[in-house]
Amino acid sequence: MKIPVPDELLPADRLGRVHFVGIGGAALSGIARVMARLGVPVTGSDNNETPFLAALRELDVPISIGYDAANLGDADTLVVTTAAREDNPEVVEGRRRGLRILPRSAGLASVMDGRDVLAVAGTHGKTTTTALLTVALIEAGADPTYAVGGVLRATGRNADAGKSRWFVAEADESDGAFLVYRPHAAIVTNVEADHLDQWGSEEAYRAALLTFLERIEPGGLLVLCVDDDGAAALAAPALARGLEVVLVGTGAEADRPLDYRATDLAFEGTSSRFTVEHDGVALTDVSLQIPGRHYVVDALAAFALGHRLGFDVDGLVRGLAAFTGSGRRMESKGEAGGVRVVDSYAHMPQEIAADLAAARGVAGRGRVLVAFQPHLVSRTRTYGAAMGAALGSADEVVVADVYLAREDADPDVTGALVADAVPLPADRVRFVPRLTDVAAAVVERARPGDLVLTLGAGDITDLCPEVLALLGARTDAQ
Repeated sequence: MKIPVPDELLPADRLGRVHFVGIGGAALSGIARVMARLGVPVTGSDNNETPFLAALRELDVPISIGYDAANLGDADTLVVTTAAREDNPEVVEGRRRGLRILPRSAGLASVMDGRDVLAVAGTHGKTTTTALLTVALIEAGADPTYAVGGVLRATGRNADAGKSRWFVAEADESDGAFLVYRPHAAIVTNVEADHLDQWGSEEAYRAALLTFLERIEPGGLLVLCVDDDGAAALAAPALARGLEVVLVGTGAEADRPLDYRATDLAFEGTSSRFTVEHDGVALTDVSLQIPGRHYVVDALAAFALGHRLGFDVDGLVRGLAAFTGSGRRMESKGEAGGVRVVDSYAHMPQEIAADLAAARGVAGRGRVLVAFQPHLVSRTRTYGAAMGAALGSADEVVVADVYLAREDADPDVTGALVADAVPLPADRVRFVPRLTDVAAAVVERARPGDLVLTLGAGDITDLCPEVLALLGARTDAQ
């Protein structure tokens, strides 16, 4: 459901009692938590229990499971998830009453009011980069308010209200939300056309990123990860707008020298190390507890923004070193029968390739088995073949059917489109239409020393406990 952004964006303390329709989602749960911490009366509902609800119940936020008009109580404002349908009874009742109805972007903007917003945008890596920036600033003494699209293992939450002027936010482009915010500074991780159900074309998607630059405060700061050509292309228009542009990356080629470069990269198991060069001079060494080259670039961008804002180098480095990941980003789910299980949110070809490269480093001499669930019909229609190609770096692949989310099924667009494009022998790739059968299909292929990686932005993460249980039962039976 697309809810229009109102012409006047009110601060949170002027919204009255706020009810969240879809409060269990990563975005709405974070906004609700910040509002509740600021003293705004908050209630919410969702169709299902989710991992984000526990942190809200800690604050005594009333939550209903199941949608019903009665859940609104005496609400003055509704904040509605994009996943809601037009016939959602709470939205229908809110409209009947003439209540203020906001999309999540306007809800987040209401709690940003009066703070200096540090926004992280880009097609891939937003959640991890936002989380890295948050923990780095916390360790450097900033005490920021933050809203991240995944749970920070360091805090156990995806959002909280700090006492400083800083607000760290994941700026999501999937529904145009990032065009509502007014950042003081921003990071753009990369630019690869996605969410074409929202934008319609690659040209429109890239134009939206240019519009995002116009939302940054005049004279504001923009950090670009220029290992990515799409992000690098934003440098010239950003400079033309008078923004301070900071280039970061690992490469040697750029239109101008990099301001911050990661050098001497080293990877061992689940850890990474690199040196930060600033203006061509070694500044500091950084250690990370997360694997993968793409996470090095994310950490470098977070460090560069914090350093440019004047925060202490040692504090930023301590924060990055203490970061143990965020939910669903190469998250270890356990081990059974000598097989490790890792879960990740990757659902676009570039993300899949990056996480598989990281998984290969973690697996060592073991094989990498992937259970992948394509996300969205529109995305699979456009990128299904490329998803399959990216999965080719695994040893064994099981593909589930498409997670529909906010779209209707299309019989011509299924997980078979992805499975057929995987460049592996036929006996090492399998399309399993029913998600309930995927765990058994994966375990059937797994052997001690392997690493099982569940990939996708849908509910495939829910299979991890079942995979571990089946692995354990098989071991007990032997």
